[in-house]
Amino acid sequence: MGKPAAKRALPENEAKAVLRMVRISPQKLNLVAQMIRGKKVETALADLTFSRKRIAGQVKKTLESAIANAENNHDLDVDDLIVSEAFVGKSIVMRRFSPRARGRVGTIQKPFSHLTIVVRQVEAQAAKA
Repeated sequence: MGKPAAKRALPENEAKAVLRMVRISPQKLNLVAQMIRGKKVETALADLTFSRKRIAGQVKKTLESAIANAENNHDLDVDDLIVSEAFVGKSIVMRRFSPRARGRVGTIQKPFSHLTIVVRQVEAQAAKA
């Protein structure tokens, strides 16, 4: 006696993974998300492996999670996957205070972000003759 299963939000050929509350500004995280958007997953993983950005390791783990979700939960073929969406959302901003000159105070903002990666299975391209 449970409630009925919720209808799936994504199409049958898509899977997603979400990274929440990561301590980086959305602007910096979006630079890395933009780097993998629209690429095949093998290329995107290689780009993230050799990226010099600090956050690239966590983005790579999230992409690997999306690939595993596609393979294990939705029976999609890993070789035909592309990163169809990679978008960043804003989360909370922690505010800290630092003393400044003449008894004043300066605000330091420490932003958090969310990252959502959606992978889609595309049909293999026919070999051109």
